[in-house]
Amino acid sequence: MRSSGTPRSSGTRRPRTRRRTTAAALASVLALTALAACGTSSSDDGGGDDNAADAADAGSPLDPRTKVTLTIDCMPPATEKAELKQWKEDVEAFHAKYPNVTIKGKQTDPCLEPPRFTAMLKAKSQPDVFYTYFTDLQQVLDNDGAADISAYVNDRTVPALGDMDPDVLDVMKKDGKLYGLPYSNYTMGLLINRPLFEKAGLDPDKPPTTWTQVRAAAKKISALGDGVAGFGEYSAGNNGGWHLTATTYGLGGNIVSQDGTKADFNNGTGKQILDNLKAMRWDDDSMGKTQLLKWGDLQKQMASGKLGMFIAAPDDITYMVQNLGAKYGDYGMAPIPGQKATLFGGNDYMIKKGVSADTVKAAIAWINFKFLTPGKGQFDWARTKADGLPVGLPQPNFWTGQAKTADDKARATSSTMPVANFKAFTADPVQGKPEPPKAQEIYKVLDTAMSAVLTNEDADTGKLLDTAEKQVNQILANQ
Repeated sequence: MRSSGTPRSSGTRRPRTRRRTTAAALASVLALTALAACGTSSSDDGGGDDNAADAADAGSPLDPRTKVTLTIDCMPPATEKAELKQWKEDVEAFHAKYPNVTIKGKQTDPCLEPPRFTAMLKAKSQPDVFYTYFTDLQQVLDNDGAADISAYVNDRTVPALGDMDPDVLDVMKKDGKLYGLPYSNYTMGLLINRPLFEKAGLDPDKPPTTWTQVRAAAKKISALGDGVAGFGEYSAGNNGGWHLTATTYGLGGNIVSQDGTKADFNNGTGKQILDNLKAMRWDDDSMGKTQLLKWGDLQKQMASGKLGMFIAAPDDITYMVQNLGAKYGDYGMAPIPGQKATLFGGNDYMIKKGVSADTVKAAIAWINFKFLTPGKGQFDWARTKADGLPVGLPQPNFWTGQAKTADDKARATSSTMPVANFKAFTADPVQGKPEPPKAQEIYKVLDTAMSAVLTNEDADTGKLLDTAEKQVNQILANQ
């Protein structure tokens, strides 16, 4: 999931979002294999260093002569032909640089399912290089699952490190130690249906940036009739709480206190959000009759031309195009209303604790080669276009400085969609904020408040917030 979730990154564990890159059959020496279970690595030194980060010479790059076998999570499944082709191409290219490293890929789709992930951690059966959501760090550490890679990651082993958004790296740190490297990230904004905007007399190139404007636009769009809703919102499957969090960030609020010990949404900002949704649902009738929606429902409404706007991340568009027959040109993105901050999430790779120092080095070399090199691997936009995969969405978006300038140019050059539709979203990026601790448990509580205002015309928003605050405080007290 992106939010972590459905399968997205935390508010929903979303399916892998159509692996956007990655690659020709492999030389047999690599024997790229889908493993039913995760293997143990081998290297020249025998392995098994439980404190690999303290190994001598940890910060030096992997010696090409070192013999290592790496098991790696989230190899694209056979159904994703282009992505699998790219993966194989990249493994072959990596093998040319490191001829003694054997890559064994593990195919799972989706890459991460919460029950399976939890069981894997408890059994210590994760691959050497395993896929997680940004919100999974504490769970991984609670199960003693990831190596501290702080000593291994520097501008020699990850040359573009200095151009990486520090906020993204911070999500993978605990007590100053680094436990992962990013694969992808996203920030939330307002997804709009351009044809419906035009039919309603609205300018899709100047989408709403405040909730007052969203409400006014939703009224005009819903006035089109024929079952069209102006604005849609989740209120089930933890997705309602996830979106309430994103909306709260947009208005400058928080879900938990800065120290993470108490709820911080039972205030004017929280009440403003629920009151506004209640007014749009019941006073304006601009949100449609069907409620208790979860991830996937709003995308279906949007793709069928029945929804004008909803809070989303850019890759929702790819999902609609690839799975629901939508067209890229029909959609655009605006910043999240309020623009004070926005929720960000994503996914990353961690390295299993207890593997050898050489295995850690090989893993970082692979992650850098495949996922963290501008112009190569997943950022080879010319190849992505040639393979018929989408190019132009403003994610992954964790580069800054020269790397961002170069990546933006390459992405625009190979774009397969109208990047101008995202101008409002990308021109002045909103600062991202991570999801709260115990995100899924908190989102489940907040779902109740969201569902109440969207299904009960007489819902008391103040009482809903009081109840939610008590429940969230109990969750945080049990950390």
